[in-house]
Amino acid sequence: MAGVMKLACLVLACMIVAGPITANAALTCGTVNSNVAPCIGYITQGGPLPRACCTGVSKLNSMARTTPDRQQACRCLKTAASALGPNLNAGRAAGIPKACGVSVPFPISTNTNCNNVK
Repeated sequence: MAGVMKLACLVLACMIVAGPITANAALTCGTVNSNVAPCIGYITQGGPLPRACCTGVSKLNSMARTTPDRQQACRCLKTAASALGPNLNAGRAAGIPKACGVSVPFPISTNTNCNNVK
């Protein structure tokens, strides 16, 4: 139950923080977060990669077709990753697209410069 509350707070915080950033992008952090929410347990605790995580990553990738949308998705993912703090396993997060068979046009990392994403 505590994990669900943390996730809900994370999603809400990302929506509040990133709301003003979405001016040129149709993709919102709420959409990004809801699609990657099934990945949180895997990123923080390990275990098998949930099918719902791959479904969400694939769906998100298909929605982020324009440069502003990809940049927005990048910003949202970085904000969500930062919110996980020390619970974030960066290696697991970075490996999700490959594990799901999804080609993402930027590295999944807190060090990615989202302004350079095309």
